[in-house]
Amino acid sequence: MLGLSCIRDHHDDFHFAESYPLRPLEDDCQLLGDLLDDCLKVEIGEELFQKLEKIRTLSQCAAQLSAAHDKEGSRQLAQRMSEELFALPLEEALPILRAFGHYLSLTSIAEQHHSVRTTRMDDVAVKTLDELFSQLIEQGVSPEKLYETALDAPARLVRLPARSLSTVHITSFICNLVLYLLILPCCMAELADKAWIEELLAMKDRNDLTHEEKQRVLEDMVREITALWQTDELRRKKPTPLDEARGGLHIVEQSLWDSLPQHLRRVSAALKRYTGRELPLGATPIRFSSWMGGDRDGNPNVTAKTTHDVACLARWMAADLYIKEVDTLRFELSMNHASDEVWAMARDIVRRQHENDDGNHQQQQGGQARAAPRHDGGQGANDTDIEQTLVRGASLGVDAQQIQDILSGGNSTSSIAPHPGQQGNNSNNGGGSSHHHHLHLRYPTRETYCVRSDDEEGSPRMLSSNQGSGVWGPGSPRSPPNKARGAGAVKGAGLGAGAGGRQQTGAKVPGLAAGRSLMMRARPIAHPFASSQSLVNLQAAAANGASAPDSPPAPGGLSREASDAKRRSAAGGRGGFRSKSAIDALLHPRSGGGTPYRIVLGEVRQKLVNTRRRMEDMLSGLGADDDADWYETPEQLLSPLLSCYRSLWECGGGVIAEGRLLDLLRRVHSFGVSLMKMDLRQESTRHTEALDEVTRYLGLGSYAEWDEEARLAFLEAELGGKRPLIPPSMPFSPDAREVMDTLRVAAELGDGCLGAYVISMSTRASDVLAVELLQKEARLQTLAEGVVSGRSSLRSLSRPLRVAPLFETLADLEAAGPIMRRLLGMAWYRNHVRGVHENHQEVMLGYSDSGKDAGRLAAAWALYKCQEILVQICAEHDVRLTLFHGRGGTVGRGGGPMLLAIQSQPPGSVQGSLRITEQGEMVQAKFGIPEMARRQMEIFSEAVLLATLQPPQPPKHQEWRDLMDTMSAVSCKAYRSVVFEHSKFIGYFRAATPEAELGNLNIGSRPSRRKAGGGVNTLRAIPWIFAWTQTRLVLPAWLGVADALMSAVREGKKATLRDMYEHWPFFQSVIDLIEMVLAKADMRIAAIYDEALVTDPQEKALGEALRRKYIETVSAVLAVTGHTWLSDNNPTLRRLIAMRNPHMDPINVLQVEILRRLRKEPTNSMLRDALLLTINGIAAGMRNTG
Repeated sequence: MLGLSCIRDHHDDFHFAESYPLRPLEDDCQLLGDLLDDCLKVEIGEELFQKLEKIRTLSQCAAQLSAAHDKEGSRQLAQRMSEELFALPLEEALPILRAFGHYLSLTSIAEQHHSVRTTRMDDVAVKTLDELFSQLIEQGVSPEKLYETALDAPARLVRLPARSLSTVHITSFICNLVLYLLILPCCMAELADKAWIEELLAMKDRNDLTHEEKQRVLEDMVREITALWQTDELRRKKPTPLDEARGGLHIVEQSLWDSLPQHLRRVSAALKRYTGRELPLGATPIRFSSWMGGDRDGNPNVTAKTTHDVACLARWMAADLYIKEVDTLRFELSMNHASDEVWAMARDIVRRQHENDDGNHQQQQGGQARAAPRHDGGQGANDTDIEQTLVRGASLGVDAQQIQDILSGGNSTSSIAPHPGQQGNNSNNGGGSSHHHHLHLRYPTRETYCVRSDDEEGSPRMLSSNQGSGVWGPGSPRSPPNKARGAGAVKGAGLGAGAGGRQQTGAKVPGLAAGRSLMMRARPIAHPFASSQSLVNLQAAAANGASAPDSPPAPGGLSREASDAKRRSAAGGRGGFRSKSAIDALLHPRSGGGTPYRIVLGEVRQKLVNTRRRMEDMLSGLGADDDADWYETPEQLLSPLLSCYRSLWECGGGVIAEGRLLDLLRRVHSFGVSLMKMDLRQESTRHTEALDEVTRYLGLGSYAEWDEEARLAFLEAELGGKRPLIPPSMPFSPDAREVMDTLRVAAELGDGCLGAYVISMSTRASDVLAVELLQKEARLQTLAEGVVSGRSSLRSLSRPLRVAPLFETLADLEAAGPIMRRLLGMAWYRNHVRGVHENHQEVMLGYSDSGKDAGRLAAAWALYKCQEILVQICAEHDVRLTLFHGRGGTVGRGGGPMLLAIQSQPPGSVQGSLRITEQGEMVQAKFGIPEMARRQMEIFSEAVLLATLQPPQPPKHQEWRDLMDTMSAVSCKAYRSVVFEHSKFIGYFRAATPEAELGNLNIGSRPSRRKAGGGVNTLRAIPWIFAWTQTRLVLPAWLGVADALMSAVREGKKATLRDMYEHWPFFQSVIDLIEMVLAKADMRIAAIYDEALVTDPQEKALGEALRRKYIETVSAVLAVTGHTWLSDNNPTLRRLIAMRNPHMDPINVLQVEILRRLRKEPTNSMLRDALLLTINGIAAGMRNTG
């Protein structure tokens, strides 16, 4: 039987705990557990399964006795369980570890599904936007005021360089999705399998299934669970930043692409219902950003080339996703009635295509073509030809030999379509000359071709050749599952979209298993990406295993002929280069159907294909074709789509315009041409070092040794000057060169791909101006090189990136106000903010390092006060402020329920705009499936709307603020006395936790420390929290809290604390989150780590003292809340934790034994694998771990 392991650890973002029904979840957990048991009996054998069952029974009984307060009985059973586990040989311990980990993972899947299911239950209280609008109007907010707030937001809230982010202030919400995945699966197959199991659970809930269909669902579950078990979940090498980027982009394709337009439809419907007006077409309520490929803070693996490649990869995927949408629209928009504007566009497109065809014909015929008479009197395509194409579409018979030539990539004299982007340049064909008619295929069939050539171009969405998977045909509505189902399994499969046929969500796909095809009605499971090698070298790596180029793309580019020759060479000279493009042109003719909308959208599609190919060229180091039209900005893509939208409304097709086309327009507004804008992040000292090299080289002295006033004077003078500061030939150290290369790449990519430049560890005003100066110099150098080389991509540079200081430590948070006051008081900076960034300032606040520096209570209060002063200073200077909250998944890093977090911010800090991070496992948990992602967007929108229109209450009395100041100081002192001042703490930390081993595991691309050596100061916040979470002590979230609260109680402030808890949202949220962490912690388990791993007597004594401090903290928190026991106000959470622990306890016990053995045999690879299995299992059970 499978125990429950999850459900909303942080209270719950969806429901009131008391109304949260658990019976359906229990049924799902029982089912998945039974299926896993059946699988294990086959996979590991009956004998080992019985050992597993015995250990699980002992763990469950020990937990039940502990809950019944029979401590001695619980201790004896726990001891027997430990003896059973310690006696296991490693060969048997590994599968048992994996089994417990899979139990917890499956219940996580069940919990995700249940969270979605309960939103549809009648007896569950779920607040929607519709209900919130109704509530606001009942409370006195007029419909006019509601809509005026929406319309006023664009004038007040601008996230530059993007458009205003607004509508009802909920639409001013900016979600910065930071996808630093702490534990990455070994491949996307694991994510796909888990998503598919969730889909099967949804199918099981349906009441209209036949008996046969129900059996098929169960059979599919068995297959997926078996596949999960047989998938190696461990990484054998560290993930690269490109691996992490693929994981993040997978979330966009898998979930956000569908859920965002659905959310906007709900917002628009709610607005229409309560204000009478709909969401404006260009409104962008939520935008997702990322710093995958841009976060180089202490990570040497992120370079300028990494940033370039990830940006190109994101643009490739954006073009690829848009192509699918356009293909579907081309099929749907079959009507002939169109506005004069669209007819004119269609005529112009057809005229240009005829002229290109004639040009191709003349170039191929050479002298004969020049001597041949023109049928149009020498004027190119005539009106009759154009009208015939528009009415019925130019057609061309294509025989079997021609198709065979295209499929084989051979050089044929038959008429085939020119490669997209190569009209008028067919000298490399190598075959005879023939007139290239305008290819046209009607839309008669729902099937399309599926071509897999070993020679064809690599693709970020294809599997590399050694993975044995086929490639789905153009227009396929989904990619095949990432399993060893082979190319043959999908040959001939795929649904034509556009030229091939309408995408039908419920259509069955030939070649797939019956059970899998049954579920095609559900949400698509996205195709995994290829290896990082094939991403970096899209053209060659998939074909011949060539290594990706290490150098950046050639600045000047190659000629089209040279590029084509290089591609043919990369493809092995066997014609693979032409096959894919020719088939694409055959299946998706640009004037498909002859109707005006299809012709216009055909042109849109071709430019998207050109965009995708341009990104492939840039990733492969080939020269981009500057003659091919491609989409560089969202406005270019929006223009023809808006013309079609207006035309449909003009001609009575408004209901059609409001369908798929409206969703596409909103996607373009929200995702742009890069899906997620990338933020860059670098530590402030790197900029100081770079400028120090510059001033020393120029003989100006040492910038690093100047005081703050001297630095500011120098920086302001240089920023206000017109001459460049840095000579182009100046030599830099490798680190300083990397800083400049990053800023040069930023100048080339522009604000269409990039968002903010975040300065971590900002401590002074000069840190911000230093980046502004270096950015200016990099842009000047980039522009100068572009002028010299004549690169058309640098015809103009976009505006500079906005620079956002990140205040992290307690001292930095306290200094943030004076720093920003000094900056905004400087003439150059004030004019820069007003003129370049439209009077908008962004500031990032660090929850992780502030908590590591001062403890959770002191950090929370410092963050609150910092926001208050920043709001005040920006108001004084009439500057719009956006606060960027850098939270993690755990309470120790500022994590917790989003609604609770936003509603506890200081008044005025959420002025319709908010940026917030989601990291690690919380990304998949909150955004992994479309329905869950849509619900999260609704929660975020509700929270921002409420915080804007009904700001949270400030402290009612000055006494409350004074008491918080006092408690913060006491808490900080108590925390630091242990973490930074106790002589034995570092030794205890390294002995009692797996911190040292975490740095040697293949968990993430970023090193666990900013700098080698050192203590807690150099350790990153994620491994700091993660290590304590593994032992279930969770020390950083509560250390120092008991000292603060009990000091106030001793001073007679208990009644004041209770009043603060009941009437101050900020204080209530802080205490509730600490209470939740205390409920999840387990001192029994923490003591096992100390007993087995800590040998120093003084370190053991420190561990005992910390566990006593935990008990004091529980008593102090209960005294403030008035609860009888932890989570008294959330019985559901309490129950679920009790159900989870029996599956986590054995993993913890095994981790202790594995750590003990591994420290004696540090090179034992099996022990390292076993340790990573325990880490994964505990993370699955604890949920928010980093």
